[in-house]
Amino acid sequence: MRSGPTTANPVWLDVGAAPVLSWCRHRLIRTTNHMTFFSILAALALEQVWPLGWRNPVFRLFGRYANALQRALNAGEYRHGILAWLIAIVPFVAFSLAVYYAAGTLTVVLAWVVNVVVLYLTMGFRHFSHAFTAINEALEVGDVPEARRLLEEWIRQSCSEMTAEEISRLAIEQGVIDSFRHVFAVLFWFAILPGPSGAVIYRMATLLDKRWGRRFRNFNEPFGGFASQMQLVLDWLPQRLTAISFAIVGNFEDAMFCWRSQAATWVQDRYGILLASAAGALGIRLGESLHRDHTVVFRPELGIGDTVEPQYLQSAVGLLWRTVVFWMLIIMMISAALML
Repeated sequence: MRSGPTTANPVWLDVGAAPVLSWCRHRLIRTTNHMTFFSILAALALEQVWPLGWRNPVFRLFGRYANALQRALNAGEYRHGILAWLIAIVPFVAFSLAVYYAAGTLTVVLAWVVNVVVLYLTMGFRHFSHAFTAINEALEVGDVPEARRLLEEWIRQSCSEMTAEEISRLAIEQGVIDSFRHVFAVLFWFAILPGPSGAVIYRMATLLDKRWGRRFRNFNEPFGGFASQMQLVLDWLPQRLTAISFAIVGNFEDAMFCWRSQAATWVQDRYGILLASAAGALGIRLGESLHRDHTVVFRPELGIGDTVEPQYLQSAVGLLWRTVVFWMLIIMMISAALML
């Protein structure tokens, strides 16, 4: 699945030592393949003990860096966005790989620590679950105004006219999307690319898409076009794997039906496949109309089950955690197979 930190043969190395070095390299690759599972497990456990919210200093620092690049390079051209995206991401990816391989030349344990730290900074439920949990608690005690305020702070959109059912619906939708952005997509790219580079690339690309790509989609600013397109590329495969996983750990038949028949109707954002599959897997109806800004916003219906009630928020949390466990089992089995 992954290649571990290795070193090139020095030109002065005695030829007789080459088989020994080859054997050591082979053992190191086998160990780091197995290390993938334990890196993810440790990062998830660490996050539960010391949660790091999405407004953490690392994200804020990178945001300032992205803003400085935009001010310096944005001359209103698409190609300037390509250059800015590469300058924003490539140095950090190269640095993370350099640290990972340097640590690996000393001991595999240090390379594992590098993986855990990077995953802790780039992945996790706690990047968004604090808002989801607070909304659920407010709705359980019937405090709809507080639930509205919390949802508004989370999604940064007006929610002052929404009912408890609409709040529940929108919270589940945002929770599914954020779980993909902060957990499943990061896991996928971490497992695919060497060292911690996949996690670094995806998290930074997502942050740039929020800052630059969103302006391309909303205001047709060419500078953010490349960031938006790269996010589509990075999301394409993990989004479909996540949707299939929702179906496997939930109601498979309904999830696949909703994916095939309803996902294409969702034009509000690029996550129709995820939301349709999650709605079918949970047996609920997402999408539908919302009361916002003194009008009714009509949206396509996703799902074929029950109207969403506040208690379904816990069902959504269960679906997400079952999917995490399913992915961990898959990663563990692949890592074990590569160890043979």
